[in-house]
This record gives sequence, structure tokens and C-alpha cells, in this order.
Amino acid sequence: MKLFGQRHQGLAVIVSLVLLTFVMAACGAGGGAPPSGGGPANGNNGKGCTQVGILLPESASSDRWEAKDHPLLVQGITAALGSGGHVDYNNAQGSSDTQLSQAEADLTKGDCILVVGAHDSAAAASIVAKAKAQNVPVIAYDRLIQSKDLAYYVSFDNVMVGALQGGYVASHYQTFVTANGNKNVIMINGSDTDNNAKLFYQGALSALQPLYTAGTLKKVYDKFTPNWDNATAQTEMEAALTANGNHVAIAYVANDGMANSVIAALKAQKLNGKVLVTGQDATVAGIHNILAGDQSMTVYKAIPKEAQGTVDLIKAIIAGSGAATLTNGATTMTSDGTAIPSVLETPVAVDKTNIATTVIADGYVKASDVCTGIPAGTDGVC
Repeated sequence: MKLFGQRHQGLAVIVSLVLLTFVMAACGAGGGAPPSGGGPANGNNGKGCTQVGILLPESASSDRWEAKDHPLLVQGITAALGSGGHVDYNNAQGSSDTQLSQAEADLTKGDCILVVGAHDSAAAASIVAKAKAQNVPVIAYDRLIQSKDLAYYVSFDNVMVGALQGGYVASHYQTFVTANGNKNVIMINGSDTDNNAKLFYQGALSALQPLYTAGTLKKVYDKFTPNWDNATAQTEMEAALTANGNHVAIAYVANDGMANSVIAALKAQKLNGKVLVTGQDATVAGIHNILAGDQSMTVYKAIPKEAQGTVDLIKAIIAGSGAATLTNGATTMTSDGTAIPSVLETPVAVDKTNIATTVIADGYVKASDVCTGIPAGTDGVC
């Protein structure tokens, strides 16, 4: 009886080992579909992937994230994945912790490529690390993530964005300096947790620093604005105006959302239209402010091109074909000196002289949306 029991125990062990072998083989065969029970799948470095997670940073600083990026990315990636594919979309609404939790949830679902517009360029490195552990490539969208393990970066030439803003000031400051009787410049920058904000600032100073050094212009206020918060930007502008007795000629402002708040502060002092104000994103509000004469310029970043560049990368990753023809050798350096293969689109400066031939002609904004309250015939747009 004892021998008979031992034989049965041995047989049970063999059967268990065979079953375990089948289970392990099934788990290792992942190509994007999550295993039974909802556990994480093997990302296979994205090859053959059928599930993609999109993680965007917030919606408060600019309407671009939900109005433009969200629908363009979901539509393009869904089409790229085909009938069997699935896209998970989340917006962190300004929280790095939320964005990390969203990424973890996507990985648990079996998403095998992540597209991340980082809320915080440094904090999002944790997302890349968790994705790498599951062989899931991460594409940094619009904002660079400070990780040597990042697969790709898709954005615009962000130093050029700042150079366009600063260059516009350098080309147009004289009228405003003369009219205001001072050469004071206020700089209201983006969030210092966003690597792009630092690049914009770098580009702007490439044009402005020579004028500061020569004494042609005088920088009297310079702030990075946490979370690109529009209300904070207005408070900053109010403080700058108070500190300088309302003697301001130029307001370098990093984007249209904050520029709109800066204009509100200027209106309170009856200075709107008298101060050169920059912006970025070519939003409806930004273009309207230019047509109204309260904002001088913005930077048009054709987000459809950025989204399509991301879709093209995803197609290449899924096919396992490589992306050399998409990046054309372009790289962007992380803070530790790692060169990340990059797809970088070209930004365009927009003011009243070319609104009709750029953002209107491209259908990026509609004349009916930007012309509310603007006299007919204004700048050939309204």
C-alpha cells in the first residue's frame, strides 16, 4: 500500500510539471494580448503589438491636449492597429502620481506600446522603467522623458520654438520700446518640470541675451510657472507690473494659455495692445488675441504632423522594421547624455500677417471661431 501511494505521488508530480510547462509556454507567447486573469503580457519590444496605451499630461494649460492631440492620436493609432487592436486613453490632469498609476494599469491590461506625454519629464522615468521590465517600448510624445531607456521621442524642434518667439521680439521691440518709453522685458516661462519649457527658454535667450547684454533691452522679471498654470501666470504678471510701476514694453510668454492671462492683467492696467506679447500653440484664444491686437505672435505647431509621426513610429515598431527612415538620424539628448532617436517637426511663427495662409489655410482653426467680436475684414481673416 505504501509503494502504491508513492507511485501515485510520483505520477502526480510528473503531471504537475507537464502542466506547469504548458502554462509557462503560454505566458511566454504574448504578443500584446493579456493572459487569462488580466495579468501583464510580454511586450516583445512592441513587435506584433495590438494594444497601445496613450497617456497625456493635463488639460488646464492648453486646450490642445484634449481638442487636438487626444482625438488625433486615438484615431490614427486605432487605424494603425486594425480590426483586432485596442487603444487605452488616459489624461493625468496634472498629476505625476496619477500618470504613473495609469501607466501601471495599462501594462497590467497588456498594452505593449506606451505613448506618454509626460506631466513631469523626470518623474515619468518611472513609467519607462516599469515598461522596460515588461519589454514594452515607450514613445515620449511632445515632452522628452529623462530616461536612457526611452525608445523614441516625437515632438517639434523646441529650441526653434523659443528662437522664433525671441526672434520675433528682437525684430519688433523698437516700436514698443519707443511707445512705452522703457525697455523692460518680463519673461513668464513654462513649468520647469517640463523639459520643453527649458528648451523654449534656451531658444528665446539665443535671440534675447545679446540684447540684454548690450543694454538694448532690460530683463526685469523672469519666472518659470509651475504646471503652466494660467492663473499663476496672471498673478506673476500682476506682480511684475506692480514691481515696475507698470513700465513694461515686452512680455515674453511661453504659450497662449498663459498669454491670455497676462493680457487680462494688462487690460486691468489699460496696457493691452501696448505691450508686445508672445505665445505658442496657435490656439483659438491666441489667434483671436492677435486679431484683436492684444497679442503679437504665437507659434504654430502642426499637431496633426506630430500625431502622424507617432503613428508612423508605432507601425514600424509593430512591424519590427526599425524607424531609421522616420528619424533620419535625428536624436535628442537626455540629461545623462543619452541620444534618443527622434522625430522632430518644424514650428512656424504666426502673427497678423500670415494667419490666413497658415492656421486658417490648414484648417487648424476656423475663421468663425477666431473672429467672434472682431471687425469684418481684419487681417484678411474675418
